[in-house]
Amino acid sequence: MHSIDLNSDLGESYGAWRMGDDAAMLALVSSANIACGFHAGDPAGILATLRAAASRGTVVGAHVAYPDLAGFGRRDMEIGSADLQADVIYQIGALQGLAAAAGTRVRYVKPHGALYNRIARDEKQARDVISAIKAIDPSLALLALAGSPLIGWARDAGLTVVAEAFADRAYRADGSLQPRTLPGAVLHDPDEIAARMLRFVREGVITAVDGSEVRLQAESICVHGDSPGAVEMARRLRALLEASGIAIRSFCAP
Repeated sequence: MHSIDLNSDLGESYGAWRMGDDAAMLALVSSANIACGFHAGDPAGILATLRAAASRGTVVGAHVAYPDLAGFGRRDMEIGSADLQADVIYQIGALQGLAAAAGTRVRYVKPHGALYNRIARDEKQARDVISAIKAIDPSLALLALAGSPLIGWARDAGLTVVAEAFADRAYRADGSLQPRTLPGAVLHDPDEIAARMLRFVREGVITAVDGSEVRLQAESICVHGDSPGAVEMARRLRALLEASGIAIRSFCAP
């Protein structure tokens, strides 16, 4: 039987502002990218999400970001190497402490938003993030954009790298994500998303915004937890994959 990981960005609520439905998503995904307080998430909320993930046996990872609460981590930033490395180490360390208190542990790192897209192709910032992961825990896997140069840089540096595709994001012909500032960047139809990802798992192909076929290899699929209708997207995607004989399983061993 084929298998694939489903991941989602969780723990992003902040104080009185609620973001997504963590409990519902944890029932559907096999890996949870937990906010670390730089783009979203407050300590109490992060801890609650970690405890919920631990109770379900869901693998958790550190969703590190630029220091950008106001912009939800989606604004590109020029940051010196020393600061970026320290920021990433700080976020992973904080989440490791909360995870230990919740009875689980951090198994991987997935950069968020602008940082994710920047390091996919910017070697300088990519190597800063790689260095930070190696400094705090080189056993952590790195979740990275399928087909991006980051995968090679991280593997050459000795990290375990897991490539991912996005269920609810549109792709350009070069395999990069359609920027959120452009029309059609975020997909919303649960049935279309499920069918698109079933084809991807079976054939390794995604149709780009220009109609071309993009061939990618990935071990994980992301459904954004903050997207409207995220739970229904994840529910239909999981149901279709399982009905098609594809098991949902984390890329990390239990």
